[in-house]
Amino acid sequence: MPNYVILSRLTDEGRKTIKEKPDRLLEVNKELEKMGVKVIEQFAVLGQYDFVNIVEAPDNNTIMKMSVELGARGSVQLISLPALPAADFIRQLK
Repeated sequence: MPNYVILSRLTDEGRKTIKEKPDRLLEVNKELEKMGVKVIEQFAVLGQYDFVNIVEAPDNNTIMKMSVELGARGSVQLISLPALPAADFIRQLK
């Protein structure tokens, strides 16, 4: 299944929600599963973004729908990047 890197930045509303209910992160991961997106790894980071997620999804359309659904809530802004394993990248260059 294709991999994606999701960079997310919380909005003011999202920061308020996460402060009041930190377990909301895990609830969202379960919602993503129902959308066909499996969270492989999730990191809270410092800097320009708040979270970096490595996910699997069947295709770009699934990721697009997930991004629209989460973005429409107003609590997070997302950047979704298709990711190719380095070994596959090298193989395709040869």
